[in-house]
Amino acid sequence: MLKLLNIINTEHNRFVESHNNGDLLQLTDWAQSKKLTGWYSRRIAAGDENGNVLGVAMLLFKKIPKTKHTLCYISRGFVCDYNDRELVKFMLDETLKIARDENAYAIKIDPDLPLEAHRHTITFLEKLGFKHRGLADGMSKDNIQPRQTMVTDIAKDDKALLQSFERNNRTKVRNAIRRGTVVYKAERDKLPVFVELMKETGERDGFLTRDITYFESLYDHLHPNGHLELFLVKLMPEEVSVSLQNDLYKVEEEMEKAHRKKESSKKENQLKDLSNRREKLSSQLVEIEVVKQEHPEGVILAGALLAQAGHKAYYLYGASSDGYREYLPNHHLQFEMMKYARENGAKTYDFGGVSVSPEKDSPHFGLWQFKKVWGTEVSEKIGEFDYVINKPVYTMAEIGVPAFQKGKVKLNQLIKRRRR
Repeated sequence: MLKLLNIINTEHNRFVESHNNGDLLQLTDWAQSKKLTGWYSRRIAAGDENGNVLGVAMLLFKKIPKTKHTLCYISRGFVCDYNDRELVKFMLDETLKIARDENAYAIKIDPDLPLEAHRHTITFLEKLGFKHRGLADGMSKDNIQPRQTMVTDIAKDDKALLQSFERNNRTKVRNAIRRGTVVYKAERDKLPVFVELMKETGERDGFLTRDITYFESLYDHLHPNGHLELFLVKLMPEEVSVSLQNDLYKVEEEMEKAHRKKESSKKENQLKDLSNRREKLSSQLVEIEVVKQEHPEGVILAGALLAQAGHKAYYLYGASSDGYREYLPNHHLQFEMMKYARENGAKTYDFGGVSVSPEKDSPHFGLWQFKKVWGTEVSEKIGEFDYVINKPVYTMAEIGVPAFQKGKVKLNQLIKRRRR
């Protein structure tokens, strides 16, 4: 017989981290970090008569402005075995009691369940009364969390992990490692540096960035229990100088060998290529000497936030400087974060949402190109579901307001075009 259990935060987190369907967004730490953006939380735990935990759920609530109503959102939950129909129904019934107590107009869930193995779960949830919102594209704005993400299997040694990357990307990672950058785990006081890199990235790539208070909230709530780390990449001028000098020496050796060959168009092309490489390396040596004088301690080129919940690691946010991009700091960063996550128990590394195989003219094509070269596979989930409690409010909040906002955007665009 199933019953509600009263468990503490650490027990809840331990269950989420150990369960196959657990996710970062179901941790109590994550719920605490969401207070900054107006969410508050309650949680439930279900178990058997002996007190063994069988399922948990972190319930996030957010009020609709100027009303008494809320939305109940169970991000990537419930955390349980969805093949245990009785358990899922029990957890829904208990959630409904809390949701009604909080004046929720609907319960929204988007379980971390693979579509291929859980098509039958869609039918089951619909029979329970959930409305399936469809199999949306991974970058669709209609869903809160992306339905399609790119995931790398990192449960392998360094050599096998590198070998799993696409060939061109393997070369870039190797070059990045030997070019004189250092990846290191940074403390909270370096968050302002990361935020400045985020602003630079946002201006370059055309997206809005978050205020530092958001990242501080994430760090303060997730870092203490080992669920979040800040990584930075620094260009070390002394090491770069040594690497460049070694490369220049090798190029000059190759040029000497090429000069000894018989005259031919092949020899001429080889010498031309080597001459260009020598010129570029010489230019980089001059540049790095300036860096050594101006920034003897090095220059931070990139950063990222790495999150982890049990055997799952997540690349949350990444940023990089416009300068020194030839040193490929992001490639070094990703490889080191994968290794760090694996050493701390992670088996998978989630790059986040993508639009799968978009057309070249799609705004999502560049993101797909970047994420697909890391030995990733598409993790396609069963999607988002709504359990409607108050239909009039649901219609207003989920259909009326979005339609109004889209119409407002279109009207503004039309006005701008007419003014040109």
